Amino acid sequence: MTTLSNPSTLWESVRNEIRAVVSQNDFDSWFSNISATEINGDVLVLEAPSVLAEAWVNNNFGDLLRHQVTLAAGRTMSYRLMAPTVSREVSDAPAPTPTRSRASTATKPPAIKANNNFDNFIVGTENEMAHGASLAVAKEPGYNYNPLFIYGPTGLGKTHLMHAIAHSLFARNPAARIAYVTSETFTNEFIQGLQTNSVAQFRRRYRELDLLLIDDIQFLAGKESTQEEFFHTFNELHNSHKQVVLTSDRPASEIAKLQERLVSRFQWGMVASISAPGLETRIAILRRKAQDRGIDLPSELAEFIGSRIARNVRNLEGAITRIEGYMRMSPAKRVLDIPAVERLLHDILVEEASHTLTVEIIQRCVAEHYRIQLSDMTSKRRMQNIAFPRQVAMYLSTQLTGLSLVAIGQAYGGRDHGTVIHARKTVGNQMEVDTNVRRSVEFLKTQLSANRS
Repeated sequence: MTTLSNPSTLWESVRNEIRAVVSQNDFDSWFSNISATEINGDVLVLEAPSVLAEAWVNNNFGDLLRHQVTLAAGRTMSYRLMAPTVSREVSDAPAPTPTRSRASTATKPPAIKANNNFDNFIVGTENEMAHGASLAVAKEPGYNYNPLFIYGPTGLGKTHLMHAIAHSLFARNPAARIAYVTSETFTNEFIQGLQTNSVAQFRRRYRELDLLLIDDIQFLAGKESTQEEFFHTFNELHNSHKQVVLTSDRPASEIAKLQERLVSRFQWGMVASISAPGLETRIAILRRKAQDRGIDLPSELAEFIGSRIARNVRNLEGAITRIEGYMRMSPAKRVLDIPAVERLLHDILVEEASHTLTVEIIQRCVAEHYRIQLSDMTSKRRMQNIAFPRQVAMYLSTQLTGLSLVAIGQAYGGRDHGTVIHARKTVGNQMEVDTNVRRSVEFLKTQLSANRS
């Protein structure tokens, strides 16, 4: 192979090879706007369009880049990718050098995903409050809902919204100082700072941010020293009108061994929950993800998958990923129908089935909450103290089971699908005008979603 000495020519050769091994979406998102500036010894110097692109490519394609640069150059070479900005993300910083102590080994913070933005976030009744609050935070960080605390089971879009906030702020202000980390990473970096006498540097790095996003804050539970450190970091940022966004799998008040003063501060701004998506939202998610990948997903397949996969959005995305791979292997010979999807998604469907909620479970939970008899769920009695709880149970059944309206009606004493539609509309309207109703229904939904997680 002829050695390439011109940086642009070398990079073009590398980029052509990368195009052949990554998806078109990844190539367009991350490599199309990278340029080569020079060859410095055995290093190809590259310029990224943003610190976000720099972090993502280095974290996810670093080994591929080094391999392709060496092949294209005809000699052992590496690369250096940097964005033309003085401001740095915490997540760009190299991981601290591990010492012999296991506790001091810090993992590199996860990158912010390019496709996690507001445009492709599907909004439903289960997440509309969290979505709206995130939009408000992205528009005026530090002033609208500070902090923003989003909680709910895993895989429902909490991290997506955090990334979307970061993307939105970057788009308006590329010099913004933003960090997205998990609470585990924050803890490990703090421990590393203590062991290497670099706590001052750690504090400066976090307390001079414009936006701090911390995922899975519940893992601070029981870590007293880290909680103390985060308390002061939070105060510094909040007092400076810098935005803090936190996620958790439960409300702050339910996190055991979390300092009361932290619980209080987490509730200063907006607290928003996300629950499992209802059938309509799941179908909308499937259709959107299929469309984004150029897959023609028939309505009956979207409804079949949406009715069988109800626990979280990640499993829905995983289903589309498998279908995409299946169709690309030999598209001319592939038939995409329900039997094919059942074979392709067998393990996901089995795992989902083991956590499936039944109408009876929902009926029992709602009956206990409203203190009525379980038999009232299927009776013909129409007193308000019975009829409305029954409507709530029907509403939750449409949101959490994936059963057809006809099947749900049958489970409530042989009622028709029109009765179920009316119940769903009635409860939805009451949730909009009556705060107590909304809280009760959201509480029941969260309880039921947690039970099947």
